[in-house]
Amino acid sequence: MRNRFYFDNAASTSVDSRVLEAMIPYFSDNYGNASSMHFFGAKAKAVLSDARARIAQCINAQPEEIIFTSSGTEANNLALKGIAHAYRGNGKHLIVSSIEHDCILNTCQWLTDQRFEVSYIPVNESGVVDPAILQRMIRKDTLLVSVMHVNNELGTLQPISEIGKICYEHGVLFHSDCCQSFGKTPIDVSRQHIDLLSLNAHKIYGPKGAGALFLRKGVSIAPIFHGGGQESGRRSSTENIPAIVGFAKAAEISIMEMESEYKRISDLQSAFLTHLFGNYESAYLNGDSNERLPYIVNFSFHGLEGETIRLLLLLEEAGIAVSTGSACSSNGNSGNASHVLQAIGLNPFEARGAIRISFGRYNTMDEVWYLSESIGKLLGKLNSIYS
Repeated sequence: MRNRFYFDNAASTSVDSRVLEAMIPYFSDNYGNASSMHFFGAKAKAVLSDARARIAQCINAQPEEIIFTSSGTEANNLALKGIAHAYRGNGKHLIVSSIEHDCILNTCQWLTDQRFEVSYIPVNESGVVDPAILQRMIRKDTLLVSVMHVNNELGTLQPISEIGKICYEHGVLFHSDCCQSFGKTPIDVSRQHIDLLSLNAHKIYGPKGAGALFLRKGVSIAPIFHGGGQESGRRSSTENIPAIVGFAKAAEISIMEMESEYKRISDLQSAFLTHLFGNYESAYLNGDSNERLPYIVNFSFHGLEGETIRLLLLLEEAGIAVSTGSACSSNGNSGNASHVLQAIGLNPFEARGAIRISFGRYNTMDEVWYLSESIGKLLGKLNSIYS
C-alpha cells in the first residue's frame, strides 16, 4: 500500500493510543448510565466527575463549571442560544467576529430570525480583531461577545485577554471558541476574563463525539436540549462516558506535552515556510505571520488560485492529504469562497485558491520535506493565469 501523509490535523486528529487504552473499559466492562442509582451507575458517575475535574483543571476552572456536550459545535450553539434566551430581558444584541466558525455564524443567523440583533467585528488584513473597535461596538443592550481564540483556517491568534478585560469592564459576557487552541497554548478562564468557552476532543487526539462548554459559576443559561436533566439540567442526554474519558485523557496529555510539542511543530512549520518562500516567488501567506500558532499554515500562489483544486487532487495522488480550508465548510459549499479569507481582504477568486496545511503530533520532518518537494514537482503541471 502506498504511504499516505496527513496534513489536515485542524479538521480532525487520530485517536492517541494512550487515549484509546483509557476508553476501552468503558465500552464493555464499566458501561453503566451515570444517572442510574445502582453500583454500575454510581461507578459511571464517579468516572464522569473525575473527567469533569481533570478538564476543568486544564483551563483553571471549577469542575461544576464544565458542561459536557457532543461537540464543539454543540457547545457553541449552547453558548450563544443559551445566553441569548436566558438574558433576553436585558437586551437582544450580540457581537461576534467576522471570521468565526460556521457553527457560530449560522447560529447568529438563527438568532437574527428570532429577533435578536448581531453585529460583526471586522478583522484587519492579518485576520486579527482590534479590541478598540470592539469597545466602540458594545452597547447598553449587548448581552454577549464571541471571539474565537485561534482561527481554524488561518491559525491567527486573537487577543482574547484584552477582549475579555473589555467585556468585563462593560459588564458584558464573553465567549470564546477554543477548539483550535486548547492543548496548544495556555488558557486561563479567570485571568483572561472568559465567561463561556467551547472545547472538543477530536482536535487533540481524542474521540469524535465529545465536547464541553465552560460556563462560569453564576452565569445562567437556557438549555437547548430538554429531557432527563443531565449535566445539572443544562444539557439533557445520557453522557457518553467512553468519549468523555477519552476527552479527559487527551486533554491531560496535550497539556502535559504542550511546551515540547509547540517547539517541535514550530520547527516543522519553519522548515516548510523556508522551503516555500525560498523557492517560489509566487507564494504568499494568508493571515498574520507573527500572531499565529504554528499548527496551521494557509498559503496561496499568485496566478495559480484557479488551479488549487487540481493541486489538491495531485497531492492526493501523491499520498498527501491537505485542505482548502475548514472541513466543516465543504459540506455542499465547495464552490463558495472562504468567508474568512474574504474578511482579510482577498477577493472571491483568491479566497477559493488557498491551501491549508495543519501539522500534528504524528507528522515528522521527513514528511514535511516530502510535502515540500511534492508541491515543487506538481506546480509545473499547473496553468498560471499570467502565462
